[in-house]
Amino acid sequence: MGTQYVTPDLRRWIADQLKAGVSAPDLVQSMTGAGWQQKIALQAVAQAKLDGWFGKGKDKAADKPPRLPEPKIADGHTWLQAHDRRISVVMAMEHPRVVVFGNVLDPDECQAIIDAARPRMARSETVAEASDGSEVNAARTSRGMFFERGQGEVVARLEKRIAALLDWPIENGEGLQVLHYQPGAEYQPHYDYFDEKHASTAGILKRGGQRVGTFIVYLNTPTRGGATTFPDVKLAVKPVQGQAVFFSYDKPDPSTLSLHGGAPVLEGEKWVCTKWLRQGRFE
Repeated sequence: MGTQYVTPDLRRWIADQLKAGVSAPDLVQSMTGAGWQQKIALQAVAQAKLDGWFGKGKDKAADKPPRLPEPKIADGHTWLQAHDRRISVVMAMEHPRVVVFGNVLDPDECQAIIDAARPRMARSETVAEASDGSEVNAARTSRGMFFERGQGEVVARLEKRIAALLDWPIENGEGLQVLHYQPGAEYQPHYDYFDEKHASTAGILKRGGQRVGTFIVYLNTPTRGGATTFPDVKLAVKPVQGQAVFFSYDKPDPSTLSLHGGAPVLEGEKWVCTKWLRQGRFE
C-alpha cells in the first residue's frame, strides 16, 4: 500500500462526523474499512479532536488539553535531575508520548525491590469487565504484587524521583506494582486507562480519576525477549536493568496510540515495577 495523506477534504469529513456525534473508535473503524491504514486513521481523528475542527461554538476552555505528567526535555536536555539522582534521556517520541530514561535505579536498588516483593508474589490479575474488582486473565501470565505508596526506603525514593522527573504529585500515583515474568510469560497488548464500558470503572474512577501515564522500570535484564511493545507505532523498548519507559495518554481512547504489551520472555526472567499516574489524588 502506498503512502496515504490526510487531505483538507478528509479533514472536513472527519470534522463533520465528529460534530454529528460519531465516536472516535467508530470513525476509525469506518476509515479502516474504507482502506485507510489504521495508524493514519487514528492520527487523523486524534488531530481533529486536538485541533477542535468540529468544535465551533464550544467553550474553548472545555477543549483545552488536560495537563499530563511530562518531563522537561523540550529544550533538548539529555539528562534531568530527579530528586537525588541524575537521570539520562535515552529516547523520546511525541505521538504517542513515549520517553525512555536511563539510570533511574542502580543495581542494588533494583535487587532491594525484588527481594522485598518476592515473598508476596501471586498470579497477576486485570480489571474485571463484567463486575467490580479484578480477575485472572489469560492475556496476562506474570506474577505480581503491590507496595503501598511510600512503603520502604527504596520505594519511597523511587516515587520521589518519578514525581520530580515527570512534574507530577506523589499523591497522584498508585502504589508501586512489581511484576515477574518467567520464560514464556507475557502481557498481550492492552491499554492502561480504564474502559468506561466496564462495570468496575465507575468505582475505580472515584479513587483518583483516570490513569494518564505509566512509568515502567526494568529491575533486571532478561537474556532474550521481554520488550515493552507499542504495536500501533512498531516500537519495542528493550528491558535493560535500571532503565525505564514512560508513556502518557490524555483520554481513554485508542487514538492515543498507547496500546502496549509485554512481549514473551524467551530466555531468562524479567522483573519490572510499574507506577500508574492518576488525574487526581489516589486514595
